Amino acid sequence: MNTHINSDVVPDALIVGAGIAGLQSALDLADQGLKVLLVERQGSIGGRMISLSKVYPTLDCASCITTPKMSAAAHHPNITVLTNTEVEGIESAEGMHRVRLLQKPTYVNFDKSIGCRLCEYACDTEYPDPFEQGLGPVRAIAVPFTNAIPQMAVLDAEHCGTCGTCARVCPTDAIEFDQQPRNLTIRAGAVIVASGYQLNVVTLKPQYNAERSQNIISPLTLERLLAPHGPYGRVLRPSDGKIPSSVAFVQCAGSRDESIGVPYCSGVCCMYSIKQAMLLSGALPLADITIYYMDIRAFGKGYEQFFQNAKAMGISFVRGKVARIDPLEGGDLSLHVESTGDAENPLEEHQHDLVVLAQGVIPAWSPSEATPVACASDGFVATPVRTAPTVTTAPGIFVAGTAAGPKDIVDTIAEAGAAAMQASEYLHQRRSVVALS
Repeated sequence: MNTHINSDVVPDALIVGAGIAGLQSALDLADQGLKVLLVERQGSIGGRMISLSKVYPTLDCASCITTPKMSAAAHHPNITVLTNTEVEGIESAEGMHRVRLLQKPTYVNFDKSIGCRLCEYACDTEYPDPFEQGLGPVRAIAVPFTNAIPQMAVLDAEHCGTCGTCARVCPTDAIEFDQQPRNLTIRAGAVIVASGYQLNVVTLKPQYNAERSQNIISPLTLERLLAPHGPYGRVLRPSDGKIPSSVAFVQCAGSRDESIGVPYCSGVCCMYSIKQAMLLSGALPLADITIYYMDIRAFGKGYEQFFQNAKAMGISFVRGKVARIDPLEGGDLSLHVESTGDAENPLEEHQHDLVVLAQGVIPAWSPSEATPVACASDGFVATPVRTAPTVTTAPGIFVAGTAAGPKDIVDTIAEAGAAAMQASEYLHQRRSVVALS
């Protein structure tokens, strides 16, 4: 697996982002014999999906789907992977694309490192682990997570105590405190933007008081609590380690609201909340689980039956809008709900000891003025041709997955394959034109 390249490398295609969309596109192109450069800004490939517990509606293990694709991409002879690397700009001319990259220092020489993790074991400086959504600690020099690829430690300069212990225990002298950022300019025949998504902040709506309670959490936090390899190994309330007995899901907490700048539906919130509620019901069979919703949008194959199965399991669905959440003494939470199902008594108050806010899906990376790719009004990559959802406004640059808008994993993988085919067709047409000229 290559982690360092020079600017004279000219791949057939460069893919921005190594989540499930980027991995699928890379593998589809590489299997055709095309050379692919896969660029990921994090310390490991895998994206958001590798941190999930299970996927809906099949409830298959998310890691069992993602990890084989990560391994296949890392070991494919036609794929070069660059981690800790950001795209700073794209320029297109004469059918080629000049992509400006910034490779951030890891302070570990991957060519020397043998992945023994002795540096990580010796380090005594810890900070909240971003992969575990801050629920557990990680050391200042560490492999990003258990099944990360590459299995190489990365030093976090912000939290490093500069004690030098890691360098002293390294058997191959791979620790390099003087590493500097590298600027690269890569010429590629085609580009696929698969930069994924992020969730808007859990404190976005002040009336929900998430900043005042550790027990108002994001869905990604709950994913880590539910994961068998999560921070606690079971579901516990973050504030005090209590096993929750009453859990509430608040839908549209970060979407369909012009006041917070996200007027659109995020598309996946209903289904991932139902999935999490079902998994919670299995993990905490005595807990009361309630989903407060405006309307359930179960639009995919098997999704309506998935919804009906959740109701049959005893999960409560209350139609109404949560207006305010007040933290109570002892860590519990009071939800003020405007119910649309009871015309005589529309205002209700319910108490729960854990609340999950369905945050909105927003772009993880929006191409700036430094690229020829246009964005839509919602910040996602614009796709002007309805019959070709992977085609952007720039010839030779394509988009896949949630970089173009909110969508589930099934549609993301399908679009990734479509983007790969569009890129392959573009490359073959360009070669034909060059051969004839």
